[in-house]
Amino acid sequence: MRPLARGASLPEIQRYVAEMEAERGFDGLDLTTQCLKLGEEVGELFRAVRRLLGYPQDPAAGVAHAAEEAADALILLASIANRCGIDLETAFRGKEARNESRTWS
Repeated sequence: MRPLARGASLPEIQRYVAEMEAERGFDGLDLTTQCLKLGEEVGELFRAVRRLLGYPQDPAAGVAHAAEEAADALILLASIANRCGIDLETAFRGKEARNESRTWS
């Protein structure tokens, strides 16, 4: 599989994830499985953030790296969006447009 181009757009990332999943045989995994995997990856990201902040860690646990865990979470988010027919860029822009009209304190 060709590498993702540097500076790829969000739609390009979604397409890449779809192609990557097909190539690796992950495209048959159902939505529930992908959602559960996203939850696991977010937990690993939180553990990595705790490590960065110097919180106590279980010495028996594997070392989590924030950048890798954030990337895993993005991959799974794109995977879930693909299965739900969500264009993440359109969804992001629409949500931010609504957020702009809100009052934040």
